[in-house]
Amino acid sequence: MKSWLNLDNKVVIVTGGSAGIGKSIVKQLLENNAVVVNFDVKANNQIEHRNYFYCKVDVSNKAEVEKQVEHVWKEFNRIDGLVNNAGIALPGILVNSDGTRKYEITEESFERTVAVNQKGVFLVSQAVARKMIMRQSGVIVNMSTESAREGSIGQGTYVGTKGAINSMTCTWAKELGQFNIRVLGVAPGIIEETDLRSEKYEEVLALIRGISVDELRRRYIKVSNLPLGRVGKVSEVAEIVVFYLSEHASYLSGIVTNIAGGKSRG
Repeated sequence: MKSWLNLDNKVVIVTGGSAGIGKSIVKQLLENNAVVVNFDVKANNQIEHRNYFYCKVDVSNKAEVEKQVEHVWKEFNRIDGLVNNAGIALPGILVNSDGTRKYEITEESFERTVAVNQKGVFLVSQAVARKMIMRQSGVIVNMSTESAREGSIGQGTYVGTKGAINSMTCTWAKELGQFNIRVLGVAPGIIEETDLRSEKYEEVLALIRGISVDELRRRYIKVSNLPLGRVGKVSEVAEIVVFYLSEHASYLSGIVTNIAGGKSRG
């Protein structure tokens, strides 16, 4: 049955598509008859579909990215969409006031986060956009976070890279629009738990904020400051991404959309 989004046989690369939001995006695309290529360092053997393909890619590695983008191009002779979803979150504060430097952002963690979250988006987008220009068509969707605008204690490097992605999204939309290539950002707010929130991640973040892990988890699901009164689902994020990849969103470009249940500063 043909998809109402008209994504049948469209070729879409999803980075970080093996877990969390990325996995849900892959699922939604497959349900809409798209051809999906997952660029991830880890395979997801649970996905079995004739239109699903996996390529082992470290998005921060230029050689790997260009090799696999070229592979996809030769295999399908088209790349219609790209979802830059791969990302990591390594908690840390700028300065620890007790002088121990414990839990402070390290140069290593800073460089790794920037390499995956920001450099990776640049490398994959550049390699794919070069192919899209050849067909004068394409859509790039960059995953951000609502916290890039609001800030988040203990996540300065992570939200900093996402703030950069917001700016790159708007800039690339202006640069690539003449080639009929749309560039959009999607910024989830408080979403149900994904693999990004590991046990170790929660332990460190809780210590940084001076609370228990249980309290941290309660705050994640606290809904009193959410107008819709609940946390979001990964499927709800995926549905917006897939819609943006379709021609139904053909006049949307250069915007970053919060998916946060109405949450804002007001």
